[in-house]
Amino acid sequence: MNLERSISALNNPVRRKIVEWLKDRSNFPPALPEHEGLEGVCVGYIQEKANLSQSTISNYMGLLKQAGFVIAERHGQWTFYRRDEDNIKAFFDAVQKELL
Repeated sequence: MNLERSISALNNPVRRKIVEWLKDRSNFPPALPEHEGLEGVCVGYIQEKANLSQSTISNYMGLLKQAGFVIAERHGQWTFYRRDEDNIKAFFDAVQKELL
């Protein structure tokens, strides 16, 4: 766990909101019928909710992925993101260990 990278990834209110939004799939429109069995949220839905450009969201999601907060899965032309709960917990454990 690279704490500096993780803290840097969360040092943006929109990136923090994305991690928060991904806690609950109902924060996004329903999945398309062909995607109903897939975990995560299509990057297009994240972009729409954040009201930012595709390139900005791609950059944000890349940073969140590198920091270990999200997992990306490709399905055809679509990329779906979901939270990495184990790494999120590990991040908070590492912060607690370092600061307490």
